[in-house]
Amino acid sequence: MARERAAYRKRQTVRSVLVAAASTGVLGVLLVLAVTGSPGWERVRQSFLDPEIGRAALPEILTGLWLNVRLLVFCALGALALGLVVAVLRTLRGPVFFPVRALAAGYTYTFRGLPLIIVLYVLTLGVPGLRLQGTPPVLVLGGLALVLTYGGYLAEVFRAGIESVHPSQLAAARSLGLTHRQTMRHVVLPQAVRRVAPPLLNDVVGLQKDVGLVSLAGPIDAVRAAQIATAETFNYTPYIVAGVLFVLLAIPLIAVTDWVTLRAARRQAAR
Repeated sequence: MARERAAYRKRQTVRSVLVAAASTGVLGVLLVLAVTGSPGWERVRQSFLDPEIGRAALPEILTGLWLNVRLLVFCALGALALGLVVAVLRTLRGPVFFPVRALAAGYTYTFRGLPLIIVLYVLTLGVPGLRLQGTPPVLVLGGLALVLTYGGYLAEVFRAGIESVHPSQLAAARSLGLTHRQTMRHVVLPQAVRRVAPPLLNDVVGLQKDVGLVSLAGPIDAVRAAQIATAETFNYTPYIVAGVLFVLLAIPLIAVTDWVTLRAARRQAAR
């Protein structure tokens, strides 16, 4: 009986895969026919899908993408660190810490409400306009805008994870002689980070897309390189090339996010 059930499940799995593949193929063919059969397809193909222009622009776009990758790494680390610090400050108890909690709450309210593009313009155009000595380069200011904006979102994610830890665990840790700092470090934060890992990774995926907005301030990243190539050729294919590269860059992050989410769901279901 066990072998028969296993064989039946295997047949059902194969059947489901074949049906899914067939339905996906049919839908894909219909979409291709609908797009390529439209009256303006030829003009759109020439303006957005010119292979020669795409190959010519690819080296410069790849060079600019390397800047996006480096910016993503530093901004992600900075936003995670800032968000964690702000979340811990917002969870401090006692009236003496009220000013700290108020400042942390004001920061999260402000930068979660401000559009990222406005923060970018203020920091990359407004700050250099002050002509202060030692002003960082525009690229650094653009990265700071990303860190400040995403730090506000990540702070709320971290805070939700911290507050999801049951108060009895804090009481047990304090009864064992741990200080508040030791309790947060060894008991609360490990559980909080593990619980909110999926939304944290989702925000990092969002940051991966938004690093392209730094091109508005002038640095030649992938988007800016595509814009320059488009201005030279009067063709939008370089933007498509940049978009495809950003998608390829996001696939590993999205795959890791899905894996962590599935693992967390299985762990929760096993309890």
